[in-house]
Amino acid sequence: MDRQTTGAVLLVRPAAFGFNAEAAKSNAFATASADPELERKALGEFDALRTRLSDAGVDILVLDDTADPPKPDAVFPNNWVSLHADGTMVLYPMATAARRAERRPDDLKALLEERGFEVRRTIDLGGHEHEGGFLEGTGSLVLDRPNRRAFASRSPRTDARPIAEFDRAMGYETHLFDAFDPEGRPIYHSNVLMSLGTRFAVLCADAVAAGYREPLKRRIEDSGRELIEVEFGQLSGFVCNVIELGSSNGPVIAMSVAARNGFRPDQLRMLERFGEIVDAPVPTIEEVGGGSVRCMIAEIHLPRSKSSLRGA
Repeated sequence: MDRQTTGAVLLVRPAAFGFNAEAAKSNAFATASADPELERKALGEFDALRTRLSDAGVDILVLDDTADPPKPDAVFPNNWVSLHADGTMVLYPMATAARRAERRPDDLKALLEERGFEVRRTIDLGGHEHEGGFLEGTGSLVLDRPNRRAFASRSPRTDARPIAEFDRAMGYETHLFDAFDPEGRPIYHSNVLMSLGTRFAVLCADAVAAGYREPLKRRIEDSGRELIEVEFGQLSGFVCNVIELGSSNGPVIAMSVAARNGFRPDQLRMLERFGEIVDAPVPTIEEVGGGSVRCMIAEIHLPRSKSSLRGA
């Protein structure tokens, strides 16, 4: 059985962080900025997250972004790739042209193999872009890895057609639902409104359309997870954009400082039962990029190569 969490993660160090106007059309969390220090601040926040995770015992692999072409959202690799315990690398169809250049499977595979991970097959869903079908990785799909299930909120970035191909290729079953922000706009990524740990889940049930709300909650609770419900007012603080990781010191729950501040004390106490909370300040990335800590992390569930195991 696959594990929900891993102790190894991929981060992409941005080379041209900025506001992506095309992506912001479907991401209400992203805000334009004329700050001349934007890139410097984003790099500082990236480095702070890397340090916090490394200090907590998480194994970090860093892929450096390339400056040409400029990729303002490169700091969010979980949207274009997911890495699985059977050795599969899945590449995803991205909704905006600027983000498609983020997919660098050859560079990533070389980095992974250098660090002792084995990629045995690649599933490329990118062809759906030509038909207007988008699926932005574990932003769109919240994976329940042990049960081979996924949860996905329909949006301009999350389409049923590539989901069906993902399910067939990976042996998953995806639970589709609708969710909206207070203005009635589809929430752009599922991981903004829910997250799954090994024994817990965080969900903004208020955002889920009424007809889908109770069935979704039942499916989460039937998986044996304790459900922590948050309110609409907390959603914009990225409280659902958290991720459980393994580490040499035990489980950790990574989130931004804004997310930690957005939880009520009783909710934080519930989370602390499942792991050490590790937070990092990423206000520039949140405000301008419209994503938070979970969006910055692509989990590495790949097997280790035999040579790396012998070397260990």
